[in-house]
Amino acid sequence: MRNNYKIAVSGKSGCGNTTVSRMVAERLGLQFINFTFRSLAAEKKISLKEIFDRAAREDCWDREVDTRQVELARGVPGCVLGSRLAIWVLGEADLKVYLRARPETRAKRIVHREGGDLQAVAEFTRDRDGRDRERYIRLYNIDNDDYGFADLIIDTDDMNPEEIAYAIIAKVPGV
Repeated sequence: MRNNYKIAVSGKSGCGNTTVSRMVAERLGLQFINFTFRSLAAEKKISLKEIFDRAAREDCWDREVDTRQVELARGVPGCVLGSRLAIWVLGEADLKVYLRARPETRAKRIVHREGGDLQAVAEFTRDRDGRDRERYIRLYNIDNDDYGFADLIIDTDDMNPEEIAYAIIAKVPGV
């Protein structure tokens, strides 16, 4: 594998984007890039919920996250970019991967990762999905439910992160 190989990994919250992208990057010796609303919230010292609320009112939040992640990915020879819009915004990616899972699976994973009440997390996640989709269509004319162009689509419901990472790595030439 060339060290200038670029992989874009997308999926909704709870599908394993961050975990799997990090694993793939480490195993392939590529830079891991995952600049998200969570990253921006930590940088600005405000809650993730506040970022979501602001992003619903002001386009600058999405544009900042999306611009910065693409700049980071383009600034290195090879990388794994894991984000909601990676497969859409990093057009030059050598491999575009979309991870998907049922809403109930995603909610359980988020509760396991962050804690909270399963029903409340499921409702928040469903609402977030709707808000995200509306914003992406409005801002970029991207429907994040239309990912059929991805080189690899993985149903992650019954897979652990290692299995998902292996499925991605298996598609990388020369590995």
